[in-house]
Amino acid sequence: MNSSEGLQPLQNSLSGLPQWMSERILYQISQLASYEPMIGIMGKTGAGKSSLCNALFAGEVSPVSDVAACTREPLRFRFQVGGRFMTLVDLPGVGESGARDNEYAALYRDQLPRLDLVLWLVKADDRALAVDEHFYRQVIGEQYRDKVLFVISQADKIEPVTSNESLSTEQKSNISRKICLLHELFHPVHPVCAVSVRLQWGLRVMVERMVRCLPREASSPVVAQLQRPFRTEQVKEKARSDFGETVGAAMDIVCNAPLIPAPVRAIIHAVRATVVSMARAVWDFFF
Repeated sequence: MNSSEGLQPLQNSLSGLPQWMSERILYQISQLASYEPMIGIMGKTGAGKSSLCNALFAGEVSPVSDVAACTREPLRFRFQVGGRFMTLVDLPGVGESGARDNEYAALYRDQLPRLDLVLWLVKADDRALAVDEHFYRQVIGEQYRDKVLFVISQADKIEPVTSNESLSTEQKSNISRKICLLHELFHPVHPVCAVSVRLQWGLRVMVERMVRCLPREASSPVVAQLQRPFRTEQVKEKARSDFGETVGAAMDIVCNAPLIPAPVRAIIHAVRATVVSMARAVWDFFF
């Protein structure tokens, strides 16, 4: 990442604006480029949260909270690639302790507004989903449904379990049924994914869906944290497009600020498409 090299062409494309206006827009762009995403990951004990995160993300990991310090505070891990950061929030799985579920509900309501996305892991062989369904309706509700991506984890453990190094036809068929079941129970906004970290199966599809689910400002910083095999052209193109859109939106905010003279607004409108196109072109310098 060399954002200074990326900023220069953007600065050139803003040269028709007054300097103070150009600097304000460049500041907004640099803020976008340094956005730190926050992703929640939840699932019952043994759902494979750690192994999935280790498979997906490349950054050095450092815990930023202590599980023993406060039961109402979830574990947080900060990923770092170069000078870029992402925080992963390990949310407790529901249904393991009835006494704790009310506490967890309060915790989730506190965390959800801050999260860009929640990866909700359901073990392939987990049949006890009534509590998950109730929790999803009562706590996630309509307000945060678009933030949840359901992931069926450990697909290799679905019946009939084999020792093969690939999923059998029967297992794939049962995974398809499980996906249909989750759609019936939860009516999710985003398509349900299924993965097996052990077999390296389904991960690329899951990453592509995850990037599509993220808010525009979060997709590029998350892509920067991915293991290289998952930084596919399709994934990068989505992030590149999102970055261009967020730069355009940042320009709109500046343009629509009170007391901006009409001639300056006209210049911003005139150069907007060029700046957005340039932002996409220099994406690799930032991410």
